[in-house]
Amino acid sequence: MFKKLTLTDILVTVVIALVFSVIYKIWGPLYSAVSVLGLHIDQLLYGMWFMAATVAFLIIRKPGVALLAELAAAQGEFLFGGQWGISLLLYGLVQGLGCEIIFAIFRYRSYHILVMCLAAVGAAIGSLWLDIYYGYITELALWNLSLLVFARILGSIVITGIFAYYLVNALEKTGVTRLVRPLSNKHYEALDEEIR
Repeated sequence: MFKKLTLTDILVTVVIALVFSVIYKIWGPLYSAVSVLGLHIDQLLYGMWFMAATVAFLIIRKPGVALLAELAAAQGEFLFGGQWGISLLLYGLVQGLGCEIIFAIFRYRSYHILVMCLAAVGAAIGSLWLDIYYGYITELALWNLSLLVFARILGSIVITGIFAYYLVNALEKTGVTRLVRPLSNKHYEALDEEIR
């Protein structure tokens, strides 16, 4: 399979990211409204902010797509007046890198639900690292911090991993993804073997 990003790949990724940046902008107030319930229930919704990376990767299936999608979605959310300001760009960077690291471990060749769930965990870890850097979770008691981490990772797996996987599967059944990936995986694998 050709691994180099084409202009079409970049443009499709940016369009996906812009759709998600609107979703992220809408998701912010919902996340804030749920946070008043306490016990980090809001963290179960946190995975939505990583979803651009897994959806874009499942559609384009090339290195760098997850990072580009997260950065572009964070930029779009910022431009649409996201409530977290410029820090969105840093979060987009570390979340996209968290996904890219997982995809790289699998050599960008696995599109299984388990890999998407691991990418979700990678993005969640990146976001937690930045939360520690900004210092707002370091003051929590160990039980409270553990609850936050558990809820964020669980929510990420469900939304960024499982939901994104089935969303793209549903898109594939409609034939929309054939506009970007006109060949099946079998064709790409046969081409890879011929090149070797």
